Amino acid sequence: MSPGLEWLEVESLDLEGQGVAHRLPAEPPAGQASPNPGKVVFIEGALPGERVQVSIARRKNQWEAGQVSAISRESAQRVHPRCAHFGLHAGACGGCKMQHLHPAAQVAVKQRALEDGLWHLGKVRPEQMLPPIHGPAWGYRERARLSVRHVERKGTVLVGFHERKSRYVADMRECPVLPAKVSALLVPLRELIGGLHARDRLPQIELAAGEGTTALVLRHLEPLDGHDLDRIAAFGRANGVQWWLQPAGPDTVHPLDPADAELRYRLPEFGITMPFRPTDFTQVNPHVNRVLVERAVRMLDPQPGEDVIDWFCGLGNFTLPLATRAARVLGIEGSAALVARARDNAIANGLGGRADFQVRNLFELSAPDLRSLPTAARWLIDPPREGAFALARAAADLVAAGDWTAPHRIVYVSCNPATLARDAGLLVHQAGYRCTLAGVVNMFPHTAHVESMAVFEQ
Repeated sequence: MSPGLEWLEVESLDLEGQGVAHRLPAEPPAGQASPNPGKVVFIEGALPGERVQVSIARRKNQWEAGQVSAISRESAQRVHPRCAHFGLHAGACGGCKMQHLHPAAQVAVKQRALEDGLWHLGKVRPEQMLPPIHGPAWGYRERARLSVRHVERKGTVLVGFHERKSRYVADMRECPVLPAKVSALLVPLRELIGGLHARDRLPQIELAAGEGTTALVLRHLEPLDGHDLDRIAAFGRANGVQWWLQPAGPDTVHPLDPADAELRYRLPEFGITMPFRPTDFTQVNPHVNRVLVERAVRMLDPQPGEDVIDWFCGLGNFTLPLATRAARVLGIEGSAALVARARDNAIANGLGGRADFQVRNLFELSAPDLRSLPTAARWLIDPPREGAFALARAAADLVAAGDWTAPHRIVYVSCNPATLARDAGLLVHQAGYRCTLAGVVNMFPHTAHVESMAVFEQ
């Protein structure tokens, strides 16, 4: 414990998983009020309700940042991290930020972050908060991008996530958030890469798991020779994994063994099977995704004879389940290649007559563009982190014009609470919607990532 340092009371967690406290301002002269509540201090490793001392690393006019150096009062929600590579020490893995906080408390923190973001950024208060969606806290991460680094001076190869706040690769030998089979491969992968001729030209390995299949995508910056290809193939056979090779961009990905097919994930509630390539966007956590899709369809609640639009439809994660319930679903996405594959998925699942697809640039959508599209009683919006500002803006403009039939219910699935709050503000204050429901989706346990869902009704 450091003598003479100020003790701080931790009030909350921010969206990066850091404790938030306020350093008290200097006492004002007698008879004068304090000019401010004190400087904000962001504290890595601190939890709400704790009393801590801080080792300050950065000082700015309005805030300071550092990490815990001592704790005199621990939170009842503090737990011992399962992973030996988690922590604040030099070389600690930066893949997780919240392993020291009980998983149930992590969900509560994210729910509070969602509520605060909606109010402070969008001036929107949901009429009701949904129960959080959560699933397994360990072994859940079936998508991951692992960095690879041959460290010649140490005579070793590192395979894993980056160190906390660093460009260096963490010295990882296990990872409890990865599937156990993949975690057990981290050390064998290091040995494999170390024996390849191209070990200095292999920057990453991407993991993608499907139904009964584990695929590893090897990014290589130069062609692989026969020696390397033979060793990689032998490793795959010995460990029951598919190898895919990526010589350039994502479009160049191909299986090392041409007999290896695309991966698949299932949505059993709807009788749907979705093929995907290892570099396609699919949800990191399939257990939570199944619950998320079921709730989104239930919340949207398409009635017989009603049409639905699925904005940012991707491969059809929501489009195809909705097509089993609605009269017709229009999926809209920005990539022609993605739309073609979503259409193929609909046909393969016997839904070609109930699901159609269009290509549109959804980040530059205008009111005239939106007017040219079919109207629908219900919308599902699932944008990337940038959100759906252009779509919300166009809808608000058409509602103001008064001659357009707006959807009477919108389900918005978000991976960024800030852009959700911004778009919710437009929908509520300018397009005339109420935010009736909102809740978090704990897609990434032990990280500060907040996935969420909100329902809007006219």
